[in-house]
Amino acid sequence: MLPTEHRLRRREDFATAVRRGRRAGRPTLVVHFRSGATDPHAPGESAPPTRAGFVVSKAVGGAVVRNKVKRRLRHLMRDRVSLFPPGSLVVVRALPGAGDADHAQLAQDLDAALQRLLGGGAR
Repeated sequence: MLPTEHRLRRREDFATAVRRGRRAGRPTLVVHFRSGATDPHAPGESAPPTRAGFVVSKAVGGAVVRNKVKRRLRHLMRDRVSLFPPGSLVVVRALPGAGDADHAQLAQDLDAALQRLLGGGAR
């Protein structure tokens, strides 16, 4: 499970990551990333932790399927949240194919999207 301090909860934070961040798409998901390096922090204060949020619409499936996809994505992000710079905002949006995908497929698509975002891959 993703620790509480790493969860994205506010609507404004979701909007900032989606509208002002970079994105990378895969067949089952799209990852939006807003780096925390551009936000100045007051001297003497530590940078806030990286926070991740998830968007799983009804197009993915019924309530049981949506919750299963969210649980899988939270579990996958728990191990990958340390890859991001402090203060980053990450939104993972599940596409309709995510409901039928297994855990390994979601992990593969998430890793490919993160590598593209963090590794500076070509668009």
